[in-house]
Amino acid sequence: MPNPMLEGKPPYPLLIIISGPSGVGKDTVLMRMRELGFPFHFVVNMNSRPPRPGEIDGIDYHFVSAARFEQLIAADEMLEWAQVYGQYKGVPKSEIRSALESGRDVIIRMNVAGALTIKRIIAAAVLIYIAPASLEELRHRLSLRHTESAEEREVRLAQYVHEQEQIQYFDYVVINHENQLDATASAIRAIITAEKHRVFPHHLSL
Repeated sequence: MPNPMLEGKPPYPLLIIISGPSGVGKDTVLMRMRELGFPFHFVVNMNSRPPRPGEIDGIDYHFVSAARFEQLIAADEMLEWAQVYGQYKGVPKSEIRSALESGRDVIIRMNVAGALTIKRIIAAAVLIYIAPASLEELRHRLSLRHTESAEEREVRLAQYVHEQEQIQYFDYVVINHENQLDATASAIRAIITAEKHRVFPHHLSL
């Protein structure tokens, strides 16, 4: 179907998946996009564990019981989910569906495996991989976090090297240079704008 803008209608809303290695700054980029007023709906994932101190239901996660999560799985209401250490986590379809129906673009932050799973389910999803300028820059970013040991940092760096083999399955890659956060956010916005101007744009529904 040709672009609806040719008939004076609004463009189709998009489902955008943001992924990238640990420490590259995905959360910081998304926070900056919010601060800049990007008109996107950021999906809050669902989790079956209790909230940790400081976490807010509906902000950090949608916290539900394991039984409720299993009900949603059985009803095919989870777009993507996994069970890790006995706890469920995943992406509820209802939140994405309501945003798309209102005409808003939807952004989900996911790891590479989850992003590729969604791409297999929804071919129209737009996958954007945020990458560091270099392996050394990523090592520096991880060291500044002070949340992992030296051994854990090396594991995350090795994971990034492995993930580079999966970048070929993404639609776009954006380099998040240090101290150039607005440039990264602008690049993502430009990608989304370009996608909306395709002659035959993606059109999806859940």
